Amino acid sequence: MEIVPGPLLKSINSPDDLKKISRTQLHQVCDELRQYIIDVVSVHGGHFAASLGVVELSVALHYIYNTPYDQLVWDVGHQAYGHKILTGRRDNFITNRKYKGLSGFPKRSESEYDTFGVGHSSTSISAALGMAMAAKYKGENRKSVAVIGDGSMTAGMAFEALNHAGVADSDVLIILNDNCMSIDPNVGALKEYLTDISTSHTYNKVRDEIWNVLGKLPAGKNFSREMASKMELSLKGMISKSSNLFESLKIRYFGPIDGHNITKLVDTLQDLKNIPGPKLLHIVTVKGKGYSLAEKDQTKWHAPGLFDKVTGEIYKKKFDTPQPPKYQDVFGHTMIELAEQNDKIMGVTPAMPSGSSLKFMMEKMPHRAFDVGICEQHAVTLSAGLATQGLKVFCNIYSSFMQRAFDQVVHDVAIQKLPVVFCLDRAGVVGDDGPTHHGCYDIAYFRCIPNMIISAPMNESELRNLMFTAQLPSVKNPFVIRYPRGEGVMPEWKTKMEEIQIGKGRKLKDGDDVAILSFGHPGNFATAAIRELRTEGINPAHYDMRFVKPIDEEMLHEVFSKYNKIVTVEDGTVVGGFGSAVLEFMSKNNYSAEVKMLGIPDRIVEHGTLKELYRECEYDAKAIADTVRVLLKDKVKISSVIAG
Repeated sequence: MEIVPGPLLKSINSPDDLKKISRTQLHQVCDELRQYIIDVVSVHGGHFAASLGVVELSVALHYIYNTPYDQLVWDVGHQAYGHKILTGRRDNFITNRKYKGLSGFPKRSESEYDTFGVGHSSTSISAALGMAMAAKYKGENRKSVAVIGDGSMTAGMAFEALNHAGVADSDVLIILNDNCMSIDPNVGALKEYLTDISTSHTYNKVRDEIWNVLGKLPAGKNFSREMASKMELSLKGMISKSSNLFESLKIRYFGPIDGHNITKLVDTLQDLKNIPGPKLLHIVTVKGKGYSLAEKDQTKWHAPGLFDKVTGEIYKKKFDTPQPPKYQDVFGHTMIELAEQNDKIMGVTPAMPSGSSLKFMMEKMPHRAFDVGICEQHAVTLSAGLATQGLKVFCNIYSSFMQRAFDQVVHDVAIQKLPVVFCLDRAGVVGDDGPTHHGCYDIAYFRCIPNMIISAPMNESELRNLMFTAQLPSVKNPFVIRYPRGEGVMPEWKTKMEEIQIGKGRKLKDGDDVAILSFGHPGNFATAAIRELRTEGINPAHYDMRFVKPIDEEMLHEVFSKYNKIVTVEDGTVVGGFGSAVLEFMSKNNYSAEVKMLGIPDRIVEHGTLKELYRECEYDAKAIADTVRVLLKDKVKISSVIAG
């Protein structure tokens, strides 16, 4: 199916082309851009509602600013599809998030218009401020703009950047895109604060006066000290009391304005371009704007997959047999089961109630499960505080986002030996979200912290057993349970929960010549590889280690005493991960064996489907089988001769 852009959009291959279009035609550009995003995403997938909400802003920014010389930084990047289409990537946009295709996020190596690589929230203000400070130092008349959502503004890093921006005396514009959403509805006092600003009758009464003042500014930045002083007094006199948060940080506040009024946006940005120093423009938008179903259910349409753009039907795969659930859903439903039995259990997530499936507990037990906003550090230390009072807290954070709270894990949890349970969703490669979201490093960076228990289930039943074990009163240490994105392997997953002895693995299969040691879900790849190898007369042993810390030394003594060829398999970095732990044991105990470590290689892995990335990283079933064949090449040759 060929997707054809509208006539105006078809003529835009760069922001220079956009600038040739008259202001009266910008409405049509926005309509065509919005329709093109709908057309492509409905057929090829990707993030959806966020980009629809900033179509007008994307057009206005590239129309007014001299990009890429002027630096535009998008926070997170879910909303940057319009930006990509306007900056020379329209015809390649169908490859978005596909293997070897365009990234789903701004990426410096992809385009000079992508000034900063993003994927995690709340980095834009810091990055744009750094660019503005560099421009000032180098004497360049280069503008820097950060676009940040109200969800991302809840993170501590955003406030750190605001605090510095107010005194850095650099020419940076912060655009606060206020739609009351991140992936799920925003929470917290900041949301209420911004709502107060945008609905204030006092403020709206004087808003037009403010823009009249701005409209009288002379062109350029060389206006007199007296005029600047008058403007400052006018603004401070007319800004409502509720806007003092930004003003108190010495950041000039403008808005709120309608983020879907392209004419107003263009005029406003033109005015603000001529005002020096740090400033914040508050725009109000609707996530999913222009597609009614997305406007009504913004969480569902954040990244809906493929759908019929006319009827809104989201296509689901149809199967003849029951399919295994997602690991995240097993976590969510098991949390309720455990909480019903143990009144000390609490749940915490930083802005991922849907993604982690903690939403099930939040709906049923709202007083015991909490979304704290995009605040990973706070989520960890909040959990630690709850744990000091004898509560058993399950803190659910995506593996890649947990990287942002490393110090809190060390300082607030591990040193104090508090029994917080960290459930790391999206561990391992995560598919088309790419390198910013791959959960590659948690095994390595948690393994070096004292007092930690680090585990990974091979299937849904094991996940339930680990969760059951982690909440037992006898467990006094921080307890990590990591599991991958997507489906498990057990359609009948709701098994009876049983305690697992901490630090004990399990032998799944005895064998000859070679042992495969797996950690977590990749054990299923090992099982498939062994089935294939057995048809060739090769019979590996298989050990599901379950824990990387404490690692099962008794089992490793058995393995190294019996086998001199060993394969380790994990969905984490091979540098400092599970395989490294096995090698450390071998060295410590003076064993000698040929060990091949399979896992995520020591390089940045790009985006693609899970199947494509498992193959590329060489720890899928085929790679495991091939590794065993190479280790046993002499035996394979003998078998071939006998068979011949």
